[in-house]
Amino acid sequence: MLNKPTIPLAIGAILLWASLATLGALTRSLPPFLVVGASLCVGSLLSIHRARDWKVPPLTLLVGIYGLFGYHFLLFFAFRLAPALEANLLNYLWPLLIVMLSPLLRPGTRLMRRHIIGGILGFIGAGLIVTGGKLALSQQYLPGYLLAISAAVVWSTFSLLLGRLPAFSGSAMGGFCLASGLLSLLCHALFEPAAQPTAMQWATLVLLGLGPMGGAFFLWERALRFGDPRQIGSLSYATPLLSTLLLTASGQGALNPLAAAAILLILGGALLGTLPDRRTPQIQPQ
Repeated sequence: MLNKPTIPLAIGAILLWASLATLGALTRSLPPFLVVGASLCVGSLLSIHRARDWKVPPLTLLVGIYGLFGYHFLLFFAFRLAPALEANLLNYLWPLLIVMLSPLLRPGTRLMRRHIIGGILGFIGAGLIVTGGKLALSQQYLPGYLLAISAAVVWSTFSLLLGRLPAFSGSAMGGFCLASGLLSLLCHALFEPAAQPTAMQWATLVLLGLGPMGGAFFLWERALRFGDPRQIGSLSYATPLLSTLLLTASGQGALNPLAAAAILLILGGALLGTLPDRRTPQIQPQ
């Protein structure tokens, strides 16, 4: 039901995702699929004590793998085929798509003008944060751009489909993480050179699995299954902002002059998108 405290859960996931860039910088020398695979496998341990709940209908499992593995698979190949700035910007279409696709995939929701405006403002703000105001799309990178957009579509539709699945325990996210992690490790074996993480990198992989590449997914699943996707989608644009602020605080990044404008756009968009409706529709998992 919509009256459950889902916004704090979404905020928790966003805060954990904000640490992804900072922690990921410590594993930059490792192959991406190895990082994702190991982190997701660690994340699965968060609900290993309830492994019996991992048994879900095949369609539910496929949706989980579609979201966790499909998103990262497309995104990493997008980064191989297009510049990181442009690919990352297109990837951040996913919060806007969550808002815009809500009426199609979540019965009982309807878009209001403020949801649309809030989503667009958030995307513009995220664009300024991610690109620093410098954007140069080139036709030669079109395959990479399409993969980045596809990744955004996968994550947004996965997030919305969580509310359409038959009821299942939130602990089943551990099974989704394990299956997706093993597939990612298979991709590492097929597409990437072998690597041996250092002790510090192993510790970072554990932190990734407990936080942005594991724990965050458990919070996100609860938030999107029972929350208002229009509000959560608008709020999600805080992710690149918080990530940049954390990188700056840790000495791994710096704010540019456009950051103030980006902050205002993101906060303004989040405020517009998360204002409660006068008559809030009741959204229940199908």
